[in-house]
Order: sequence, then structure tokens, then C-alpha cells
Amino acid sequence: MKNALAPKNKISGGRLLSSRTQPSANRAAAILRLAAMSLGRTETALGAFYRRLAYRVGKAKAITATARKLAILVYRTLKDGLVYQDPGAAAYDAHHRTRLRRRLRQRATALGFTLVNLETGEQLETVVS
Repeated sequence: MKNALAPKNKISGGRLLSSRTQPSANRAAAILRLAAMSLGRTETALGAFYRRLAYRVGKAKAITATARKLAILVYRTLKDGLVYQDPGAAAYDAHHRTRLRRRLRQRATALGFTLVNLETGEQLETVVS
């Protein structure tokens, strides 16, 4: 079943030229998009993912990306018997903040800077995991 939620990457010489999802009349893709739209109003990890992406790239692209995530979860549930446990929006946001901090710390180290905690004034560890 092709539901046109995956990007169609045009690659030439190992370089990505463009990437778009194909328009589709697939009913499964339409249902997944509707579900992704309604996820934006929930306090789930997928809802937090949708809201973060919608702010950054716009609602249309965020709906498609969230629908793709849902499609993957449905496929893994049917194929492997995955039991999905939603960690919640707070856990997703905390994990996202941790990733941002790690990348910021790596970038600062690469540029020859160290990070300082504004509240305590102490230097944050420079060990990058």
C-alpha cells in the first residue's frame, strides 16, 4: 500500500536536489492526516512533536510529518506487535531540551567557548557525550 506520506527525494551525485511528498488520493493517508491534525490538540508526545514542527515549518508540513510517524507506528504495531506507550508531552519536551543542550554544548566546544550557568555562575561541564 503506497500512501504517499514518505518524501520523494530527488538525488543527483549524492546531493539532495529536492524533497516533496507526492499528492495522493489514498484513503489511509487521508485518515492518518486527519488523526495527525487532531493530535495537535492533545497532551501526547506526538502532539508535542506536531506543535514543535508546526511552529518551525508550518502546519501543512507538520501534519504530513506527524501522519508519517503515525503510519510507522501503525505498521510496527501490525507487523511486530508493538505496544505503544505514550510518554506524554512533558517527557517529549524534556528529551528535546536535553538534545538541544547537548548540541549547544558541542557547538560551543567546537568554537572554543564554554557554557556558564546564569543562575549559579558556574561553568557547565565541557565533556560531550
